[in-house]
Amino acid sequence: MGNASEKARNDATAFNALYRADVWERMQGSTYDLLIIGGGITGAGIALDAQSRGLRAALIDMQDFAAGTSSRSTKLVHGGLRYLKQLEIGVVAEVGKERAIVYENGPHVTTPEWMLLPFYAGGTFGRFSTSLGLRVYDFLAGVKRKERRKMLSVDQTLAKEPLLKREGMKGGGYYVEYRTDDARLTIEVLKKAVELGADAVPYVTAESFIYDGDGKVVGVRAHDNISGSVGELRAKTIINAAGPWVDKLREKDGSKKGKTLHLTKGVHLVFDQKRFPLTQAIYFDTPDGRMVFAIPREGKTYIGTTDTNYKSDIAHPRMTSGDLRYILNAANDMFPALGLGPEDVESSWTGLRPLIHQEGKDPSEISRRDEIFVSDSGLISMAGGKLTGYRKMAETAVDKAVGQLAEKGLSGIGASRTKTLAMSGGEVGGSASYESYAAGMAKAAMEKGFAADEAKRLAGRFGSNMELVLKLAEEAKAEGAKRDIPMGVMAELLYAIRYEMTVKPVDFWIRRTGNLLFDRARVTRWKEAVHAYMAEVFGWSEEQAAAYTEQLEAELDHAVVPVEAD
Repeated sequence: MGNASEKARNDATAFNALYRADVWERMQGSTYDLLIIGGGITGAGIALDAQSRGLRAALIDMQDFAAGTSSRSTKLVHGGLRYLKQLEIGVVAEVGKERAIVYENGPHVTTPEWMLLPFYAGGTFGRFSTSLGLRVYDFLAGVKRKERRKMLSVDQTLAKEPLLKREGMKGGGYYVEYRTDDARLTIEVLKKAVELGADAVPYVTAESFIYDGDGKVVGVRAHDNISGSVGELRAKTIINAAGPWVDKLREKDGSKKGKTLHLTKGVHLVFDQKRFPLTQAIYFDTPDGRMVFAIPREGKTYIGTTDTNYKSDIAHPRMTSGDLRYILNAANDMFPALGLGPEDVESSWTGLRPLIHQEGKDPSEISRRDEIFVSDSGLISMAGGKLTGYRKMAETAVDKAVGQLAEKGLSGIGASRTKTLAMSGGEVGGSASYESYAAGMAKAAMEKGFAADEAKRLAGRFGSNMELVLKLAEEAKAEGAKRDIPMGVMAELLYAIRYEMTVKPVDFWIRRTGNLLFDRARVTRWKEAVHAYMAEVFGWSEEQAAAYTEQLEAELDHAVVPVEAD
């Protein structure tokens, strides 16, 4: 068993992108208790669960952390009301309880949000079914008393959100969901694992598996996508948590048989609040029976999602013109006064759901349950599941790994500790203390020279890690002045590189800040200066710098320009 520390590791290079090559080299010279392939929320959760139990864990991802499904969700840690509709009682009960745990462990990346569910004549939900459903939901999910559902009249519903369609309205249900920044949630969980001693490196692809004389998997041959080097990573147990790529790795292991993945695609559109002035989060059904969320966030409104079968490029799913039309039609049907068109879309994102295939079911009917597959080689594959249930999924996967390790003579490994373990940035005294903590940090930031709105935003984003951001304030101010970059942008950039393994500009603008999705103007204004700084500190070649520029421009383009078909 590894000698993971209960305290944060004293290693400033552990998650510093400037020392990424050193981490990669160290990983090749080690034998881990557990190697995780996949740096989305599932892999990050597994790394934290394992490392916090005292195992020595390592993680690789072929892209940036959270670059796949874990930065492309509806950005809700929700209790699973839609699963109640599908009579998946166990899923509702489990994810409802898990969302409360996620909130307590990371209140800086999770926010309670009252959700309005309007119902209409002829719609999926009626007053009785909505009232009963939400009451059962409250019970199964263990909802706090102050957050339990309320039933509203037509007038009360329209008072909450005047933009709603009036025709045929019968009233509304009012209940609490939890909004999150999915990419930052993933990063914070993984950072905590690294703080406890795990090793994690992005842009490393598992090319093939290494086996012992008995045909048991003992490692991977991996390719560093940044340097081009190839190395071997060794571990006693390996978990495949690659999300949409789970079956690709099962194929490499020769174990893709029985149940397989069924990929479905979801698209979300982003509008400026001035064009789509939504003040209240809405959950509504469409004429074809699908459910859609419309959510205000950071001066924007985003709406989605679609749910269609997907068989194209897993790494780069795109919004099609059909997806765009579908969401615009849904929005204009529910909010008829807006008259939204393609030209109003400021940004978008497209993600894949790696579901377990169920013959004969439509995409929206397929269960979101997670399952574990164990191959003859011992490779453990974690498939399916939901963002909300990541912690429990990780616990189950590590329990399976612990069983394998015990068979190999590794004993004395304890039970999961993550139920009450704060993620990185979450050490603020729990959700009840978070607002006062963030206010104190914002005040300290203003004293360091940050503008009031920037200080509040940063304090809310980083939680207890704001103390590290403040230590970078003087450098951010000086470096920003030299490069004509605002102090706030510079501070986020310095922190992202040194404490969040931010390797490329797209990592920073999409997954560390969310700016490409929710503040496109900020990206456009500062992208060249940020790029120049990163090129200098990383020592990029002209070819690298050009490639990273092209990559960011492509992402900016894809966010607003649809393709004709997948």
